[in-house]
Amino acid sequence: MKIVVIGGTGLIGSKVVGKLRAKGHEAIAAAPNTGVNTITGEGLAEALRGSQVVVDVANSPSFDDEAAMDFFVTAGKNLTEAEIATGVKHHVALSVVNTERLSTSGYMRAKLAQETKIKASPVPYTIVHATQFFEFLRAIAQSSTEGDKVRVSHSLFQPMAAEDVATAVAEAALAPPTNSTIEIGGPEPFYMDELVGKVLAYDKDPRQVVPDPNALYFGIKLTDQSLVPDADFRRGSTRFDWWLTHVPPPPAPGPAATSR
Repeated sequence: MKIVVIGGTGLIGSKVVGKLRAKGHEAIAAAPNTGVNTITGEGLAEALRGSQVVVDVANSPSFDDEAAMDFFVTAGKNLTEAEIATGVKHHVALSVVNTERLSTSGYMRAKLAQETKIKASPVPYTIVHATQFFEFLRAIAQSSTEGDKVRVSHSLFQPMAAEDVATAVAEAALAPPTNSTIEIGGPEPFYMDELVGKVLAYDKDPRQVVPDPNALYFGIKLTDQSLVPDADFRRGSTRFDWWLTHVPPPPAPGPAATSR
């Protein structure tokens, strides 16, 4: 079966492509660097032609409110039109747990707009709501740093390994469309400040993590319900302690890199 993975060269997308190919499917990694651009439409119809399933794990290159909304709305419109024109039978999208409860964030409003577009499309769909990734913990620390302090909310969340996210997305792609949302999360809950502190300690990073009730998470004031899944979610298998010691951190950005 031909399956096109939008964002197929990124952290999750590359893993999804690998898992689908390992099962004998023709998985196409579609991204601007492979000649497929969902914003301009370049190469999109050609990539989707003959495919039965489209998996969208692409993310906005900016968390800025307006830029994120433009990205998800434009990409969603172009994807829907191309899927209808080429006869795609199943659209699978990766999104975020509790998008509807986090509307104070412009990024989350953009993700919710993406989901609304998917549900309004005639193409059958499955939306996968994932909790935060372990791989993003260092970025949380970076975005929360003030001098030598990292100010992070003392609120519950239930992050998971990117490998488990990719497994769930690949499974959704190979199953019939549900026309509903599936929730996935990590095997156990943590307090955000404590988990960020564990990562920095493992890295021998001298920054001090300070639990701060007023700390914002990308513009969101968190509660213990903000970032945890509902009771009937699908649980990933990778535990944090194993991940921390077995999955190497991403390479440090070079001098020419820009932060997001």
